[in-house]
Amino acid sequence: MLDAPYIDGHGPLLLTRPTSVGELRGIVRRTTAADEALYPVGGATMLEWGLPPTKPGIVVGLRELKSVIDYPARDMTITVQAGITIHELREVLKREGQQLPVDIPLAERATLGGAIATNASGPRRFGYGTLRDYVIGISVMNDRGEEIKGGGRVVKNVAGYDLMKLYTGSFGTLGIITQVTLKVKPLAEAVVVLAYQCPNEAIAHVLDQVIPRTVTRPTIISIANAEAGSRLTLNATSSTLLVGFEEKAETVRWQVSQLNKELPEQVAKFASEFQGEMATAVIHRWSDFPLSPPTTTTFKANLLPQKTSEFFKLADSLSPKLALVAHAGNGIVFGHLPKESTLGQAKEILDRLRSEAVASGGNLVVTRCPTGWKSVIPVWGQSTPDRVLMRAVKEKLDPGNVYNPGRFVDGI
Repeated sequence: MLDAPYIDGHGPLLLTRPTSVGELRGIVRRTTAADEALYPVGGATMLEWGLPPTKPGIVVGLRELKSVIDYPARDMTITVQAGITIHELREVLKREGQQLPVDIPLAERATLGGAIATNASGPRRFGYGTLRDYVIGISVMNDRGEEIKGGGRVVKNVAGYDLMKLYTGSFGTLGIITQVTLKVKPLAEAVVVLAYQCPNEAIAHVLDQVIPRTVTRPTIISIANAEAGSRLTLNATSSTLLVGFEEKAETVRWQVSQLNKELPEQVAKFASEFQGEMATAVIHRWSDFPLSPPTTTTFKANLLPQKTSEFFKLADSLSPKLALVAHAGNGIVFGHLPKESTLGQAKEILDRLRSEAVASGGNLVVTRCPTGWKSVIPVWGQSTPDRVLMRAVKEKLDPGNVYNPGRFVDGI
């Protein structure tokens, strides 16, 4: 991170890196008293997402708050400070044969707090869910420099309000996440990923007919078009269907065999199988896709899973060609526009895709684009009725508009 960072051209901003929660408390209180803003930053992997800041202030780098507070491995929980990177957390859990099975892009840089604030997820979302399913306790620094807490350190904790879900996906607008308790899972005995070359004409049949009816239990159901293949080192001339299994070795072997029987012959016969560490490497590449360079404009669409093939078909028909990855089991699509795309081209493509996503029960947000485009392109997609409630929550929990002002949906 730069010593004098910019956020969407706003800056240079003073950067401070607190080494303790007490030090962070002092920073918050001084900033609030000066009527300035605080912009919390972890690994800066998602710094381009959102609208430009609307208030002068300070960037708070949280990477120094990375301690493991408590790890009773037998209880399958861990409590850590939110500045720990996802990679660091994985290494701690791996030593006890455990994992947090949520794929976060650029795990070596991304922090747990940043991942929770953006509700990041990846290909294994289909089988394992999202961070909302694993955060059972949370501590957050509010606008008065007070550390408020929700949940606890045990899985069966139902006391108080569910602040964990409130702060997950709040984009750093309600406070700074300082500490998190997670429930974790055992590492699977076997991990196998199958990459099928899937002709474009077979995509709809596979996603709409085979996958919903399969008797197997995949943790991944994703598809990439040929343009995305080069970014994923697939060397594919058609789309690629990615299916992952993680269970006992014997169960995985049966599921691989069973899925090959269920898929159309022209798909099943063109499969590459990856096991163990190679399978994990493939998963990480697909997880990193939303932030993989080089590009200037990236979007994320969400829609009903059964509408994925229609959205994918429309996106794949547009010009210039997009690089697309769809986590089809969840109706999540990530896309990169070519680096040379103009504002006019980008707006036309994104408008068409947003309309399709909205008609399919979802929306489309732009996670990365040139700052100057953000006054023309609706970065946060089509406005929805729930944003009135989101603004009311912001006004209640951060009445001084201290945290990330102007950057979230509809300028919250």
